[in-house]
Amino acid sequence: MKKTKKLELLETTVTQSGYKLRYEKGNFLGGDCRLREDNIIVVNKFLPIEGKIFTIARVLHKLNFAGCAPEVKKIIEDAGFNTVNQLPLIKNE
Repeated sequence: MKKTKKLELLETTVTQSGYKLRYEKGNFLGGDCRLREDNIIVVNKFLPIEGKIFTIARVLHKLNFAGCAPEVKKIIEDAGFNTVNQLPLIKNE
């Protein structure tokens, strides 16, 4: 699968999960945050496409989206995150 297709699939998964995805400039890689009632994933827009894929995959893995499509799980695993036997996050994390 092409890198652009992987990125589009991850972006679709994020938006379908109720999160907003924003590409911003700055001195950061990216991550997730909550702004008022909105859940947001922020990605550095100057990252190469591999970096954007890695950042979104890292956040999706952290958020533990169990209902992801098999293609999305494969992208997350290819980015180096194990989706098998994943434990839920601790509330205080």
